[in-house]
Amino acid sequence: MEQTSVSYIKLDANTMINENCIRWVKKMGDCLEVCAVPNGCHLKYNLNSICKVDNLDSYNKLNKHFL
Repeated sequence: MEQTSVSYIKLDANTMINENCIRWVKKMGDCLEVCAVPNGCHLKYNLNSICKVDNLDSYNKLNKHFL
């Protein structure tokens, strides 16, 4: 049986999020807006931020998809 590991990303609000729960990511300057709500997010609500200044490792992990 294959074991799978759960991978988390740190958000700016001292919160962790399971990578498998991410629905979409939008790049906003030096920050990424992350939606993790199963039914989707509104651009002004239900979003989590990952900013380059605050969480460089998490930011780089997701930002590589925008390059």
